Amino acid sequence: MGGDGRDHNHLGYTTWFASGGAKAGFAHGSTDEFGAEAVVNPVHIHDWHATILHLLGLDHEKLTHRYAGRDMRLTDVKGNVVHEVLA
Repeated sequence: MGGDGRDHNHLGYTTWFASGGAKAGFAHGSTDEFGAEAVVNPVHIHDWHATILHLLGLDHEKLTHRYAGRDMRLTDVKGNVVHEVLA
């Protein structure tokens, strides 16, 4: 992508997801015709982390770490479980 880092494309990526709580054979969202950017049902990484933590039985809103004297959520303040991918 030409930027700093290792050319990871944060605008459109694929994750293969299998667990006891995920829908089988389900595709959530899609990218543009070039696979460069999510255009249908984009999911922020904080939402994806919240969903994984939910499936592990953890409440992502209560899971925090202390940084600079403040308790911070691992899923930031905007992370939400993506219920559409749950069975």
